[in-house]
Amino acid sequence: MRKWLLLGICLLALAGCRRYEAPEETVSPSEETAELAPAAAGGEELAAESSPQAETAAAKETDREPVQVKGIYLSAPAAGNREMMDKILSRVDGSELNAVVIDLKDDNGRVTCPMDSPIVTETEASKSYVADMRELIRELKEEHGLYVIARVVAFRDPWLAEKKPEWCLKLSDGSVFRDRSGLAWINPYKKEVWDYLVEIGTQAADMGFDEVQFDYIRFCTEKGVGDVVFDEADTMGRSKTDVITEFTAYAYDRLSPQGIFVSADVFGAIIGSEIDAQSVGQIYGEMAGHLDYICPMIYPSHYGDGNFGIDHPDTEPYATVLAALQGSVRELTAYEQEGRKLAAVRPWLQDFTASYLKNHIEYGPEEIRAQIQATYDAGYDEWMLWSAACSYTWDGLKGQEEAREERESIAQARERSAERAASAPGENGTGTPEENSDFFSAGASSGPAPELESMPELPDHVSPAGSPDQRKKGDARQ
Repeated sequence: MRKWLLLGICLLALAGCRRYEAPEETVSPSEETAELAPAAAGGEELAAESSPQAETAAAKETDREPVQVKGIYLSAPAAGNREMMDKILSRVDGSELNAVVIDLKDDNGRVTCPMDSPIVTETEASKSYVADMRELIRELKEEHGLYVIARVVAFRDPWLAEKKPEWCLKLSDGSVFRDRSGLAWINPYKKEVWDYLVEIGTQAADMGFDEVQFDYIRFCTEKGVGDVVFDEADTMGRSKTDVITEFTAYAYDRLSPQGIFVSADVFGAIIGSEIDAQSVGQIYGEMAGHLDYICPMIYPSHYGDGNFGIDHPDTEPYATVLAALQGSVRELTAYEQEGRKLAAVRPWLQDFTASYLKNHIEYGPEEIRAQIQATYDAGYDEWMLWSAACSYTWDGLKGQEEAREERESIAQARERSAERAASAPGENGTGTPEENSDFFSAGASSGPAPELESMPELPDHVSPAGSPDQRKKGDARQ
């Protein structure tokens, strides 16, 4: 069994867990998602399948060209600030970066540009940080050659919850549940919310975004949330993990035919931890089966002391990221062995100093590069850097030519590793990924992921205590 598992891991490393099949192999909607679609007469369904509209949608989906993303996050205020964008783009140009993630619907539930949408109009959700999103996307693509991703915060939406209290989490007495910051959360079981999020994704496709990336695609886990009451008419017997997976499939099946890629941010802690998966509703492998990209947030500062056998994970960025992603390889390999097609893995990496932790280190060029190297060494090719203040460690990035040479070197190392694994993967299951690969690093043992009960409820991309430096810069997500 170890022999076949090792071979699977090496093959997985070569493929990068990605859904890069030829157009004719595009995945059809899942059976689970098909059950969620509105019922229609049989004759009407057959007519729709062969309609010009259906053919156009199919052509858009198969024409999508995947990109191996190396990106950074840009808040809406940053994206809408000409001076700040000019400075950022001057550093992006000529670097290995080829993508940006821009807030389209932010942590406060505000849509960050003018948008013609019934619910956006009704709830007055638009706050125009970016006056002309189409023009910004055009500039980023045509003048800077960037792949542009729309970040859409899903179920943490205090604005919508206040405007539509019937859609938010409620306590048994009918009052609105609020987290420690006094913010209300949206009920993930509400189908109306699913349609709202799909509408935002549709608008993103129409504006020219290449990808829609859902964040906070989960349940609230803060203290007191156990007192929330869910109506059986909404739950229909479904668990938290059921409904999060179903929403993921629902959104993917409706957005991907529009020619836009679909991804989701998930807690790194859910990898290998059933407790955390059940708490937030995210099952890593199940969600990966309904996405183009799955983006685990594996910031070293998110892991508590002792995780992965590392005394203080924030102080060892390479070992922490490698261990987290080796866990990803193991979990997704099991799904691939069942014949499932899975999303590409594109982790979020840490580009900030967690000075609020007792045991931390300053994050500079070496720490950024260490995390990127760990991503490659785990067999993955894509990554994104997170800085809430959009203040990046540019010296930790390579130039385009240096990055090209690095890719070639990695590809050669992986090819040699796969050849060795195929010819002599270890007798009687004694071989390990570390022993049989140039790109797995020995010594970074895997261990249990941190359980969410030990982590306070804060924005998913922010380390547990929240950075004082980020708060000073006015990050609305603190």
